[in-house]
Amino acid sequence: MFELFKIGFLSVSFLDIVDIFLVTFIFYKIYSVIQGTITAQIFYGLLIVLFLSFLTQAANFKALGWLLKLLTDIWVIAFVILFQPEIRRILVLVGRNPVIRFFIRNVESNIADVIAETAFELSQHQHGALIVIVKSVGIRTITETGEPVNAKATKNLLRSIFFPNSPLHDGAVIIMNEAIEAARCTLPLSSETKKNGVALGMRHRAGLGISEQADVISVIVSEETGAISIAENGELKTGLSKEGVRNYLTSALNVSKQKRLKGFANLFKKKRNN
Repeated sequence: MFELFKIGFLSVSFLDIVDIFLVTFIFYKIYSVIQGTITAQIFYGLLIVLFLSFLTQAANFKALGWLLKLLTDIWVIAFVILFQPEIRRILVLVGRNPVIRFFIRNVESNIADVIAETAFELSQHQHGALIVIVKSVGIRTITETGEPVNAKATKNLLRSIFFPNSPLHDGAVIIMNEAIEAARCTLPLSSETKKNGVALGMRHRAGLGISEQADVISVIVSEETGAISIAENGELKTGLSKEGVRNYLTSALNVSKQKRLKGFANLFKKKRNN
């Protein structure tokens, strides 16, 4: 491999630079997860041992290198056994990465089921709700009008937000990548005031309005009647059942995912042709 420069007896190539960068990035991400915990102190010690082991191997100190390698092996095993919760947390964060989630379907969490169950239970108690599901491009300007949440979308969390006495129940909840980004968001109102001869309230006009301006699906629960509606592409569907909401969201979100996959495939094909 082409040598870039030398530091004493060490020769450094381009691959060495990339290797060092990747290892540094991995250690940084691990440190950002365990920062502020007792694990961080032991992590510092492990880094020192690894650094000393590297120096002894570079200097060809065989006896000291063997001793440090033995210590490193034992330390790594102890690290894995003692800090299973932190390691599990790191793996969960990796699994939640949008790039990973795009290719791997999470069977434990289905956003269509969560929202269908939530909408149904809210409708039974006639608690008004407005949930906006982002399909492709985020709506940051809308999200910034509300209160940041950044939590996994669950039925209990959504019901808590839309409970009438909750300080966040007014406005919309924005969901993207199966996570609640923000609550109490302000949405643009549709210019339409009636649909099929029926007057639209502010919640329905807001849900319809955002669907006219962005690639989203709005799920609306009426506070007056408990009826469930869905708005998409400026069209409003009313009087949906729990199964109707589930089937609609499942179909719409699957179509959106297929379009993204097709877009990636077309882009890759275009690059190959060029």
